[in-house]
Amino acid sequence: MRIQITLTVPEGKRLIAKGIARRSDVKKAIHHGKILLKGGTTVSAVCEELCGKPLRISGRVTPKGTKSSKEIEEVWHCSMIDKGSLRNIDGQVELAVSTLKKGDILILGANAFDNYGNAAMMIGRASGGGPGRAWCGMMSEISKVIIAVGIEKIVPGNLNDVTKYTGRREVDLAMGMAVGLIPIRGEIYTEMEAIQTLAKVHPQIIGRGGIQGAEGATTFIIDGERREVLKIFQLITSLKGLDESGLQDSLEECIPGKKCKFHLACIYAKKS
Repeated sequence: MRIQITLTVPEGKRLIAKGIARRSDVKKAIHHGKILLKGGTTVSAVCEELCGKPLRISGRVTPKGTKSSKEIEEVWHCSMIDKGSLRNIDGQVELAVSTLKKGDILILGANAFDNYGNAAMMIGRASGGGPGRAWCGMMSEISKVIIAVGIEKIVPGNLNDVTKYTGRREVDLAMGMAVGLIPIRGEIYTEMEAIQTLAKVHPQIIGRGGIQGAEGATTFIIDGERREVLKIFQLITSLKGLDESGLQDSLEECIPGKKCKFHLACIYAKKS
């Protein structure tokens, strides 16, 4: 049997979250180990799927450019699931990383990935803030790193070449805050992998983009046995219309001049 489906970007993030939640290594870590979650809209969807709680969203790309959230008192940007119990680790990321053991998992998102298995994340603060300072520890302490990233983030060329030109201090004029790219390593997990986790089917991408809310969308052809194809079709149908995941207040971007600890960076700025 063959079906054709289209996923908007937010729907794709929810599908990725459902796929990650079904993975055997993730199930094992939830009950017997730890899962560190680095906040972002896709990882927030993962946290909702695993624990029923969205995360605080910090950086984002909007029509105005690369922006931060308005300053809010809510925490829960970086969180850890420790034997089934979710706890906030904002301000304690480095300490939390030091407790990771074999079999534990780090789940984070990306702003870009390529066809060579490379991925990268935008950084808009000095040293990437607390999570950035703990980055080397995150990458070196454990081998199981899942990069939850939507297909809309794929870029042409090789990111290893691109990152040489992305120092944020080198930007003369920016829409929003100037950002740099830092390489991240791990298993790239997109909607394609999620579909294959959730059903025994063969997905292929046949189109990208759209209008009226489907900008960035992906259209698939999915083949397989009727039972499996219908299973994935029904699941994807249940996701239609779902929005971005994240603590509601943190989905609002910062406004220059308002209460925002990043407001000096989040403006159109030109070097003197």
